[in-house]
Amino acid sequence: MGLSSDNHQVRSQSPGAATAAEFAQQAEKLSLQTTQNNEHQDTVAVEAQFVTPQDPVIVTADGNRLPTVPLEQAHKLNILKEELDSSVSKEKEPTDHISSDSLPPASNVSGLGTYDNAQAAQKSSEGSLRRSMPPTNTNPLFPPLPLYGPPSLLRDLQCWTFRATSFFLSAAFLGVIVLGALFTSIPRACNTVWKYITFRDPDAGRPFRDEEIRRQTIRKEQDKAWKRRKSQSQGTSDQENAQGNEGYVPTEGGPDPVICDVGYYARRVGLDVEEFHVQTEDGFIIDLWHVYDPREYTRLDDQERTYQGPELFTGDNRKRLKDPNRKPKFPVLLMHGLLQSSGAYCVNDDDSLAFYLCKSGYDVWLGNNRCGFHPKHALLDYSDPRMWCWNIRQMGVFDLSALVSRVLFETGFEKIGLICHSQGTTETFVALAKEQRPELGEKLTVFCALAPAAYAGPLIGKMYFKFMRVISPGLFRVMFGIHAFIPIMMTMHSILPSGIYGRLGYTVFSFLFDWTDTRWDRGLRDRMFQFAPVYVSAESMRWWLGRECFARHKCILSTKEEWRSEENEDGTDGPLAETTSPRRSSILQNVNREHHKKPKGATAWYNEKVCPFALWVAGKDNLVDGQKLLRRFERGREPNVRVVHSKILPDYEHLDVIWAMDAVDQIFKEIREVLWKTCDVRDKCRIPKGCEDVAAWVRPEEAGVDNGDAEQSSSDSA
Repeated sequence: MGLSSDNHQVRSQSPGAATAAEFAQQAEKLSLQTTQNNEHQDTVAVEAQFVTPQDPVIVTADGNRLPTVPLEQAHKLNILKEELDSSVSKEKEPTDHISSDSLPPASNVSGLGTYDNAQAAQKSSEGSLRRSMPPTNTNPLFPPLPLYGPPSLLRDLQCWTFRATSFFLSAAFLGVIVLGALFTSIPRACNTVWKYITFRDPDAGRPFRDEEIRRQTIRKEQDKAWKRRKSQSQGTSDQENAQGNEGYVPTEGGPDPVICDVGYYARRVGLDVEEFHVQTEDGFIIDLWHVYDPREYTRLDDQERTYQGPELFTGDNRKRLKDPNRKPKFPVLLMHGLLQSSGAYCVNDDDSLAFYLCKSGYDVWLGNNRCGFHPKHALLDYSDPRMWCWNIRQMGVFDLSALVSRVLFETGFEKIGLICHSQGTTETFVALAKEQRPELGEKLTVFCALAPAAYAGPLIGKMYFKFMRVISPGLFRVMFGIHAFIPIMMTMHSILPSGIYGRLGYTVFSFLFDWTDTRWDRGLRDRMFQFAPVYVSAESMRWWLGRECFARHKCILSTKEEWRSEENEDGTDGPLAETTSPRRSSILQNVNREHHKKPKGATAWYNEKVCPFALWVAGKDNLVDGQKLLRRFERGREPNVRVVHSKILPDYEHLDVIWAMDAVDQIFKEIREVLWKTCDVRDKCRIPKGCEDVAAWVRPEEAGVDNGDAEQSSSDSA
């Protein structure tokens, strides 16, 4: 009773005391650490900053950032802060210096007081209403993430429980997958052994077998030449090596040790790589790799390549060319796929997409998503569950924006080209959406999507993926934890020899994702799996495979009912036939009626800020359905999207778009031309090799054609 009486007395004496106490309690809940005995005051949460209406980040007293929290928690902090600031400002209003002579008549004073009381009552009523009402609805495709407060005995016990259960259960799950992959590979291994016994080449049926042998021979000759050059004068070897390679002199060579280092593979083809650290708006430190020609670019020092503040698209731009009078190369950012890093673009020697574009005359930057090989955050550490509380939405809204901002800063351009593969396309599709961060589209000249991942392919129905969709979110966290997703994969990566890991990695991932190495240079396959997997969050994998999001709706920006209704309206086979339950039929019919009331553009994902798109779709891709995305564009569902290039490659699988031996001719040359065709500062940039006669892309309205003609011409260009 005494405590209650004291609280009542405090509230009666100071109206702002209750608000201050409530604000302190809410700030404590969202802070980095508890503030017992006035410690850690610099890490206290002071406000929620909304990067988008759905993406708040917590700002601490020292100006650092903490990752996103549920919307209602962020709004509550800001409402309490606003009420507290308002009450403090009222208490500080000066009255002592006003003399009685300067006051209005008593009746007016009384009227003024009445007006102030009414205003205060109105504000109090508004504050109560705002507190009681939810701030906004949550997108069903992006349900709220869990809230983990600062360290406490209960939270730490919860974390260690999840880490213990997930260690054993996820390792068991991985073991089942590995055993399944090995078991299904037995017939293929037996067939290979039998062909060897009968003196036949088991690889004779591969489509590029002759080219594979030719490249293997060239690599052996290069290894021998490297050993010879090491015993001769370096000057002579440089001159000999430069002949026929346009002056690109390798500084690494010899037998390939297969290591996880993009700089090493760049130096084998006469280029080099410098690593930048980039801070996102929610405090993550991510890696950005710059591929450059050492003959014309001076590597920056460590201080210049470290991360800056969390604010984006600010600061003076800078350039670093040895010859400042020479025109710069147009900058291009590459983003990788699920469980990969951007090292995947650097494993095929000169036929790697990153090195091919660099030698063609582009300024190439390789972006990586949060955590990657080395999880880093400005405030959090590995064991904190908030370090891993993110999914594809945060990767697009925060990571992609931060990387684009840093490339713009380093190059001095106002726009860049963007190339993405698989999950990289997903985060871009999400980020560019009108509900997320559409202004990012104004920073891009074109978005080149390789194996675009917007709709799910038939692979999502496989048994092991279906199991992850069936289990509840709580059981998912028990099995896979609330930190990194199956981190034992990274441990195996670090301890297994590269040859064993490469073969095992290919076998497992091929079993999981249903693709083969038919079109790859098999002699480089061990390299390809040195840059996968990387650390990803269990929450991210739950978004892909859990029961609530992608695996349920099979689309990244439309619910299952919405896109099925669209396809039914467009006359596509299948949507109604797939709907078996009466409840689902009823839902779909209601959505159909709603869609028929609206024009096609009313359900568009993108607004007028979106950049042009170019798409390369793998015809044998079972992981994602790129052709369904192309149909969306062709049927006018996205009136603001300009598809400047589209191509379906009938014999390609999911990873062939970056690793196939004929990818240079089938895809890379077209990417090179599309980048130049859409470049808006061609007069200020160096003309890339092979683009001397490429005409600039002209907007349909500038060419005097309507949207239908523009879409048809885009499709015909493929």
